Amino acid sequence: MYLNHICCRGTALLCPYRVVYLPKNSCKPVQKRVLIGLGKLSQQRGWWLLRKRLLPLLCLISFFVVLQLNNFAPVVAQIPRQEIRGVWLSGNDFSVFRNRSQVQAAMTQLRQLNFNTVYPVVWNDGYTQYPSAIMQKMGIPFFFKGTEGQDVIADIITQARSQGLLAIPWFEFGFMVPLTSELASQHPDWLTQKQDGTQTSITAAGEVGWLNPFHPEVQKFIRELVMEVIAQYNADGVQFDDHTSLPVDFGYDKYTISLYTQETGNPPPANPQAQAWIKWRADKITAFMVDLHQTVKARKPNAIFSVAPNYYDFAYKLQLQDWLNWVRLGIVDELVMQVYRNDLESFIGQITRPEILETQQVIPTGIGIMAGLRNRPVSIPQIQSQVQAAQQRGLGIGFFYYESLWDIAPEPAAQRQSAFAALFPNWALRDISQNTPRQPTFNTISLPLYPKPSVGQRVRGYFLEVAIANGQPRRILLDTGSTGLRVPKEFLGNAPIERTGQNIKEVLSDGTILEGELVYTNVRFGLIPTTEPVPVQVVTSRQCTAQKPNCSAKSGVPFSGIVGVNYFEKSLLYNPLRKLPGNLSNGFIVMGNGGSANNGSLILGLTPQNQAGFKMASWSQQPEINGVPGKRWDSRLSKVCLTLAGSSAKNACNGRMIADTATINGLTEFKSASTAGKLKPGVLGSANTVKVAINGIFDYSVKPGTRDGFNRWNLSISPQSELSIFVNPGIAFFDKYDVLFDHVNGKQGFRSRR
Repeated sequence: MYLNHICCRGTALLCPYRVVYLPKNSCKPVQKRVLIGLGKLSQQRGWWLLRKRLLPLLCLISFFVVLQLNNFAPVVAQIPRQEIRGVWLSGNDFSVFRNRSQVQAAMTQLRQLNFNTVYPVVWNDGYTQYPSAIMQKMGIPFFFKGTEGQDVIADIITQARSQGLLAIPWFEFGFMVPLTSELASQHPDWLTQKQDGTQTSITAAGEVGWLNPFHPEVQKFIRELVMEVIAQYNADGVQFDDHTSLPVDFGYDKYTISLYTQETGNPPPANPQAQAWIKWRADKITAFMVDLHQTVKARKPNAIFSVAPNYYDFAYKLQLQDWLNWVRLGIVDELVMQVYRNDLESFIGQITRPEILETQQVIPTGIGIMAGLRNRPVSIPQIQSQVQAAQQRGLGIGFFYYESLWDIAPEPAAQRQSAFAALFPNWALRDISQNTPRQPTFNTISLPLYPKPSVGQRVRGYFLEVAIANGQPRRILLDTGSTGLRVPKEFLGNAPIERTGQNIKEVLSDGTILEGELVYTNVRFGLIPTTEPVPVQVVTSRQCTAQKPNCSAKSGVPFSGIVGVNYFEKSLLYNPLRKLPGNLSNGFIVMGNGGSANNGSLILGLTPQNQAGFKMASWSQQPEINGVPGKRWDSRLSKVCLTLAGSSAKNACNGRMIADTATINGLTEFKSASTAGKLKPGVLGSANTVKVAINGIFDYSVKPGTRDGFNRWNLSISPQSELSIFVNPGIAFFDKYDVLFDHVNGKQGFRSRR
């Protein structure tokens, strides 16, 4: 007897323990199975009354029987997900799939057995399994035609769709490539190596080399192949497995050594398993996957971005593949973790790991099960026990690989097919129209603020790592006193850019004029991408105003870019942090480095926990600007008390102040010379102690000196100023206070660090 309550036509009734939803055409056969042993009663007129009386008892029996069958397996409470029932179509299977009629028969058979997904391989051994214009342009031959000269991948996808199966092309080799391939021979500079100079490792695919996942040309090549598949076949998605990674011993090639040294100031450690070295390389691969995800979604928003890795400890520590972070970042739409084990206890140990329990809360999650190899067939009892263990825990299934399902097996094909029919007795629909964009699963994240930029020289500053249009990450000046992302054109990568033709002119406080076109493109802060393209000023000209001829443009130092994160927008170049995903867009906290050479932190996403200890001051709301999301605020704080020794400002509490990370030295601006008293414009001396405070919020003081960014303080008198007293304490203020920016509620917070 079937002890699960069957609900047809979307109806859920009475039995709370386990509910199965089936398509309309499945209801009659299932109802017959449910009623085994009760068939005679169904012929009686009193059947429905009896069924109503028996149903609570049946549900109670169901609970205890299933509990025993599950052997007290943990029940994972999760949002209903589309169940994965997939199979990989490997290179071994192409002897079958080169024939059109066999493709049709295979897809029909899979549909009849209630599979719902196929993963045809499109990239391995350094070659594509489909006719690729990219490979043809490189002069690399194509071998995998069908028996009638047809495109095998096109045929598989067409036949799969005709049967209602999803077809998700599989990039099996990822960054792995044989050294004997034309690709490796043509581009030796694309390969990475171990510390001893060797370029290969031994894998299940034999001795192979590895394309350097950190090299921009390699990234461009993989990205182009992926997009070619998405465009050429309108594929339901794309899958990357455990080879979209790098063995931990690799990364000692000239390019990577130079990049690591440039970014960290030190050469890579001799120990390939040093934690910082592992994290740096893993984060670089993650950044590439974030950019690749954005590129795929820009072309086809509902495409499934699938990953099929090894278990996490192995993947991260030995393959630099931080797939759990990919899930948390919201860039993975489904995960099928490979667990190729013979021992059931070991198998269950892997599928109940915390990272699997976490992942299945947010995306369809499956387990890759070995169905057999040519020289190592797997018995159907082993397959059955593993599938049932996964199903009991709410997990889907992916089988490796098609031919071993029943053609290469210890049991007859009919027996194997019957067993698979019993494992999947009902149809489980998968529909990519329901694959909507995901948000990161974390509400807050901390990004490092570096003390030096990628280019140019600056005495002090906080620099945030930003990648624009899939370009290389650049350390750009974080500016809490201005708004908008402004960068030189060489910072842009090769992702699509929407040009507006609109020329923007921005005058900085030091008199520098920035000019350049306004464009829209994708942006990534650390590993966090914006949810959509944001405005960027591509700066092509810098010069000084006549009033301030000694501005930063005069020095000839390359422009390191500015990312302005103030919410007092004056043009369409709004704060790009507004376009971060989910809770990460609701505000941020700047934590300085205390005047040391260490990194500071930018904490994205305000939560009750990270707001603890802050004393809050309010901003005044400003009129909205079309095209700028959210509320707009004047972040110049009011009722600021200023005491400046030697001036007439004696605890005057009518000043305005801005907390500005982009100003090296403190500044007081008076509208009237009388307020300055005997003080003259220019650099103040040690006798002119400055005290700035907001009652009950903060109390800051500094004795002016000669060190840029630490204690230098300037005085100016500007009759044309709109404010009587304006104070900018500069970057040294962030040595003593953590500063919070809450644009949702229009508040700024201060937390003393000393």
